[in-house]
Amino acid sequence: MARTDRLFRLLQALRALPAPVTAARLAKETDVSVRSLYRDIDALRAAGAVIEGERGYGYRLIEDGALPPQMFDRIEIEALALGLSEVRHMGDPALARAAVAVLAKVAATLPDASQQHLLHAVSQVRRSGPRFAPALGLATLREGCWREEAVRIRYADEAGRETERTIWPLAIVYLDSKLVVLAWCCLRGAHRIFRADRIAAAAATGASFRPRRVSLLRDYLAALRESSRQRAAPPRGTDS
Repeated sequence: MARTDRLFRLLQALRALPAPVTAARLAKETDVSVRSLYRDIDALRAAGAVIEGERGYGYRLIEDGALPPQMFDRIEIEALALGLSEVRHMGDPALARAAVAVLAKVAATLPDASQQHLLHAVSQVRRSGPRFAPALGLATLREGCWREEAVRIRYADEAGRETERTIWPLAIVYLDSKLVVLAWCCLRGAHRIFRADRIAAAAATGASFRPRRVSLLRDYLAALRESSRQRAAPPRGTDS
């Protein structure tokens, strides 16, 4: 691993782990020897990070020189904590890990009092289980959206009949009770909504549909809004 990457990993470990963090724990997190860990701590300090602690005691990141200072008021801190807490309970392990990392990074940029407000926020989310059932191929679909590349899926309809089709994934949408994928279906030649829990398999194809994602998604969302507006409008010939 390049030293720069290792130092970034060390910074993230200092942000995320409960302080004080022992040198042995940090060495394990960054996959180096304890002796190398001491040198990396010195390198971060030389680069501007304020790290409290010493050998045999443990370390605590006081000021993160890699991130600019952030200023949030109390209600903004509550919004951050609540939003990230909700993400952790969605049922997507990758997003849950990302939420924990974001919380640690944001906390590292705050003054000490605001950091405590964030880590011990009043607003919390508690669920007996994940909000959404784990979805097969979600990472592949998300990567397809990012890269604007087609994904081959095996999809089951309401009756359980499976079809294989290639889609252009446009967005992953978290609805009240289910997770869906907005996509252009190459089989049907039209926009379609696919329930994530009915996708039995997903595989990347490497076939690009760039740069069409933004325009396709914009047109699809406009069509969905128009459809909702028409359903909500009163029938012709009636008083509104």
